Amino acid sequence: MEVKVEQIYTGCLAQGAYYIESDGEAAIIDPLREVAPYIEMARRRKATIKYVFETHFHADFVSGHIDLANKTGATIVYGPTSMETGFDALIGHDGQEFKLGKATIRLIHTPGHTMESSCYLLINEQGKPTSLFSGDTLFIGDVGRPDLAQKVISELTQEKLAGHLFDSLRNKIMPLPDDIIVYPGHGAGSACGKMMSNETTDTLGHQKKTNYALQADMSKEAFIDAILTGLTPPPGYFPQNVLLNIKGYESIDDIVKKGTKALSPDAFETVMRESGATVLDTRQAQTFAQGLVPGAYNIGLEGSFANWVGTTLIDVKQPLLLVTDEGKEEEAATRLARIGFDNTLGYLQGGMDAWVRAGKRTEAIRSIPADALARKMEEGKVNILDVRRASEYDSEHVLGALNTPLDYIGDSMAKVDQDKTYYVHCRSGYRSMVFVSILRGKGYKNLVDVRGGMQAIKENGNIPVSEYTAPTTHL
Repeated sequence: MEVKVEQIYTGCLAQGAYYIESDGEAAIIDPLREVAPYIEMARRRKATIKYVFETHFHADFVSGHIDLANKTGATIVYGPTSMETGFDALIGHDGQEFKLGKATIRLIHTPGHTMESSCYLLINEQGKPTSLFSGDTLFIGDVGRPDLAQKVISELTQEKLAGHLFDSLRNKIMPLPDDIIVYPGHGAGSACGKMMSNETTDTLGHQKKTNYALQADMSKEAFIDAILTGLTPPPGYFPQNVLLNIKGYESIDDIVKKGTKALSPDAFETVMRESGATVLDTRQAQTFAQGLVPGAYNIGLEGSFANWVGTTLIDVKQPLLLVTDEGKEEEAATRLARIGFDNTLGYLQGGMDAWVRAGKRTEAIRSIPADALARKMEEGKVNILDVRRASEYDSEHVLGALNTPLDYIGDSMAKVDQDKTYYVHCRSGYRSMVFVSILRGKGYKNLVDVRGGMQAIKENGNIPVSEYTAPTTHL
């Protein structure tokens, strides 16, 4: 009987979970926190979920391992670790094999991204290795960053972890057959690596040829230098997610139920005042700009919502109140819970329409098209903030613009004078509204959003843009 493998990819987190099934038994690798889809998948196929395999203690999301085990009776499996979990788990050893129907899954301990990091090798009924579920050890085009575990275990250094990762890749992964399919834990867009491919699977043989970190003639010193160069600080919520994954957490069912409590405008205002909650408005940026609850932050569901919530809000215990498009409150609460933001207290019933009908005070954010920015620049000097990443800014930027990346909003805020007017842009208009709304909530009232961002600026053609030129090497 053929072994079924299904990748369940979540773009918002650039995360890959996996469903494996053989002869009526199933295993889930690195499940997201909402586990109903996995249970339904197994029920539909008349399979029993036997194992939940975890490649490591995740930092960028809260895994569904606990809820999934509680609801199905499955065994949670981790690689070797000295960490004491707050739930029952089987701590496996290097080379340990697990029977799944007629297939076998072998645990391969691959420390480096974290010390407990492990990959899982799928072996079919004929004894042939077919697939490698590589977690955050090996990505397509990249390998896992080696600086996250030191945020949890102080005696670890990124250099030590990078050395472990070199050994794991050379001694455990690269000797495997070239035709094995690699199924990684993340793709492009995840903060767990720095240059991942948009592809979400590949053969190991092709990765040996194309992945910079798997070159056979690479020394350990060169490897360490390559993977540490260009690392940017990880989002601040990462260590909190690691601890949730180790110690345990409240069921997502209860979290979503609490987060989707309908609040009338009066009740919403009372909870906001008494709890000190941040109002998180998940509507589209330009809709938000036209009318908002005073002090609300805008992080739209249509973008990389979870990533930007974690990056800008940081504290997973921060109480939140939601303003959403009609019917989107459950999606918002669920996506917040995926990254451990469990303190959502409810949502504004009836949305902004109800708020306005109740006579509540609103604010608006000024947003102008690129044409208007061009006219302003013709009239004289203007202050422009580019909130894209430094690498984006370096590749091309408006002449005279100051780079204040949203990724490091705390540092960027220190560069902004509250008494000056700034025109703020990103690539498309999503991040600029996040930036403007957060700073507005902190008292910065003179920020103007540029609709359409760099895309609109380039289409306008009248705004001078500096393009990156590689430095000339003189021999």
